[in-house]
Amino acid sequence: MADDKKLVTAITDMEVDFPQWYTDVVKKAELADYSSVKGCMIIEPYGFALWENIQKQLDERFKETGVENVYMPMFIPESLLQKEKDHVEGFAPEVAWVTQGGDNKLQERLVVRPTSETLFCDHYHNVIHSYRDLPKLYNQWCSVVRWEKTTRPFLRTTEFLWQEGHTAHATAEESYEKTIQMLNIYADFCENVLAIPVIKGEKTEKERFAGAKNTYTIESLMHDGKALQSGTSHNFDDLFSKPFEIQYTDKDNQLQYVHQTSWGLSTRIIGAIIMVHGDNSGLVLPPRIAPTQVMVIPIAMQKEGVIEKAQELTERLKKVVRVKNDLTDKNPGWKFSEYEMKGVPLRLEIGPKDIEKNQCVLVRRDTGEKTFVSLDNLEESVTKLLDDIQNNLYNKALENRKNKTYTAINMDEFSKILDEHPGFIKAMWCGDQACEDKIKELTSATSRCIPFEQEEISDTCVCCGKKAKHMVIWGRAY
Repeated sequence: MADDKKLVTAITDMEVDFPQWYTDVVKKAELADYSSVKGCMIIEPYGFALWENIQKQLDERFKETGVENVYMPMFIPESLLQKEKDHVEGFAPEVAWVTQGGDNKLQERLVVRPTSETLFCDHYHNVIHSYRDLPKLYNQWCSVVRWEKTTRPFLRTTEFLWQEGHTAHATAEESYEKTIQMLNIYADFCENVLAIPVIKGEKTEKERFAGAKNTYTIESLMHDGKALQSGTSHNFDDLFSKPFEIQYTDKDNQLQYVHQTSWGLSTRIIGAIIMVHGDNSGLVLPPRIAPTQVMVIPIAMQKEGVIEKAQELTERLKKVVRVKNDLTDKNPGWKFSEYEMKGVPLRLEIGPKDIEKNQCVLVRRDTGEKTFVSLDNLEESVTKLLDDIQNNLYNKALENRKNKTYTAINMDEFSKILDEHPGFIKAMWCGDQACEDKIKELTSATSRCIPFEQEEISDTCVCCGKKAKHMVIWGRAY
């Protein structure tokens, strides 16, 4: 098997150089490639199939709550963007401008959308008139552009894919409830489909989405101890509806401002899947999101009946799982390494001796464990193993987060932990942004969230020693 491993180009050991390991996996698992457009990536078929599965499953969850899909223009007039002052200031460093169309200079500059709040607000201003028009529950799947200084495939690119939900409600209570409902959908999806444990909480004012009243987040921890913001949900209340004059007539014939939400999850979540579950053999995919859950590999294909049996088993399994077979003339060792690199959860091997014994070999990607199973109850064995793999990946990620979560009482402890044991740090905070800024300046760690599940580690702020208001999760992040 050692020789077979060499048939697929080796990847950098994650313990030696984690960023290079990540890049190696992205490229060698054929998820994405670099393009001639600086900062932009080419999402290859395997990577896009992964995104399609994410999109499909999330879309179903959204629609169960009454959300409908729409599509807004790619361009935003500068005058429209300027209507919400805090919003435009928050995105100003990242926007890309269109100043010319064909041979003619544009009379008004256009922004290539970094996000679409202003477009939705403009539309809602035109279509919402009465309480009977509410709620408006819209979502769009699209790409956005943010002019990033440093980029890395999936994690941070100039153009990326995402979904952005935008809803309008009659009351503040309804908008808050929708904000939390969508956050919970993201959290449930990450934990039960992607096998990524998350911490739910509220962003501090400093880390809040530009223009929002509150921003809520799910934060996940990567294998190397860095945090990744994996999805956000924003409660705008009436902070956008007032500058855009989005009003409706209520049941008492009184004019009221609508209350809005915005929520999004992007292709950056693919980076999380790679960094939470991957190993030194490549990608490891949770079965519920894997484009191919089972790969059937015939052994000694030249022997009579082997290819036919492989095809037969493939057709049987299609009724219960996403399955493919590899009937190419590559040798089995190469195929084993290739599908390990691509993170296929389960490999099925079938050869002449297996056929004689009415059995096959199932090999788990997460543990490498081999199991001989009877062909009589193949479907049951495969589905059970896939469930076991899914649960094992979640529990392994949860254990990693537990082992890399620390507490700090003062800044000496805080700095020492970050330098020696990267991970999440639970520490108390007084609520003053000056302390938040100082912590970032001294350690490069940021507040990830004020978790909903609070703990009282001490009664004083980790930075200034004054009375604490919140327990905060801190960490260095992607």
